[in-house]
Amino acid sequence: MGKCTFKGGVHPFDGKELSKDKPIKELFPEGDMVYPLSQHIGAPAVPVVAKGDYVLAGQLIAEAGGFVSANIHSSVSGTVKAIEPRTLATGGKCNSIVIENDGEYKEVEYVPKTLAELSRDEIRERIKAAGVVGMGGAGFPTHVKLNPPKDTPIDHILINAAECEPYLTCDYRLMLEEPERIVRGLQIMLKLHPNAKGVIGIEMNKPEAIASMQKACEGIDNITVQPLVTKFPQGSEKHLIYAITKREVKSGALPASAGCIVDNVDTVVAIERAICKGRPLMRRIVTVSGKGIKNPGNYKIRIGMTLRDLVDAIGGFNEENPPVKLIAGGPMMGPTLYTLDVASVKTTSGLLCFTKDEAYIPEERNCIRCGKCVEHCPMGLMPFMLNAFAIKGDGEGFVKHHGLDCIECGSCSYECPA
Repeated sequence: MGKCTFKGGVHPFDGKELSKDKPIKELFPEGDMVYPLSQHIGAPAVPVVAKGDYVLAGQLIAEAGGFVSANIHSSVSGTVKAIEPRTLATGGKCNSIVIENDGEYKEVEYVPKTLAELSRDEIRERIKAAGVVGMGGAGFPTHVKLNPPKDTPIDHILINAAECEPYLTCDYRLMLEEPERIVRGLQIMLKLHPNAKGVIGIEMNKPEAIASMQKACEGIDNITVQPLVTKFPQGSEKHLIYAITKREVKSGALPASAGCIVDNVDTVVAIERAICKGRPLMRRIVTVSGKGIKNPGNYKIRIGMTLRDLVDAIGGFNEENPPVKLIAGGPMMGPTLYTLDVASVKTTSGLLCFTKDEAYIPEERNCIRCGKCVEHCPMGLMPFMLNAFAIKGDGEGFVKHHGLDCIECGSCSYECPA
């Protein structure tokens, strides 16, 4: 196999040195918890609790609202305060369950199981019951992803450990601190598809993570670690598949059409937790970084904790050099926040607090037709034309020139001299 990479892409400043050496630290929320009913791709979840109900940590509070949907569980014990619209990181609003945290963290009883005593259908059902979704950004319900049509055999299960977004190091720390759990989660996925081989793809700028995962895989014949060329957006599903298998996922098709299933590192740990411990998805690891925060690092938080509570819990902003821009997720694809009064959800991977220097973006000028956007677009599109169609409101031209294949990675904007 040649170099494990793809055509196009960019090499932004990665900024990972601010948090990559900070071990994961667990935080406990103090304020109200907010659970938006849309934390995943697909239909919103449907509340199964009402105002005034007392709930325990791990209790189901909203059930999947359709085939492509996911359950939501409380991550604390307390009283349901309201079910009302609350602001999301994207700026919109969504009906949310608000729970007054009693600080006691009383939990439901879980039913641990061993992998050997579960059938394939029981494995999928436990993953579904636990509300596991893709935690790399998209939030696709995992039980649906692991159950592709029977006429699409799976021969590769790829673990997306690229973490190509600048500044984010939460997956990196998981690979250093809990590699065995990642491998166990992958083995669970391989039981569902016994003819598949597991491949953990890690960018070569993370040699310690590569070594950690290789050690954890020793003696396991059907799991390998594949170093990848460091380039953004290496963590994109289609580009990870091409880099490792040299297969292309056609426009509009799912990875299963190429014989592949792709899941993020933290998603695999959530699978392991759901199967082995019976625990639902209630927590995630979040990187808080940027020069505008006092204590950048990687934090294990309860889903539903507001980003304001998160900032307060780790010491607040850098008063001498405060942030002028806040981003939920990575700087290439994450939305800019206008308030911290939003809940952390299953797909919250980071909170970046950028100072004026870090947030600097040159003033936009006219396109000079240099072609850099075309050269670096990982999807092989012509962004300068798509931009013109968008400005004119020409939806037909946008679609005709494959604008719907855009993955919104920002590579074109990053390289554009205008």
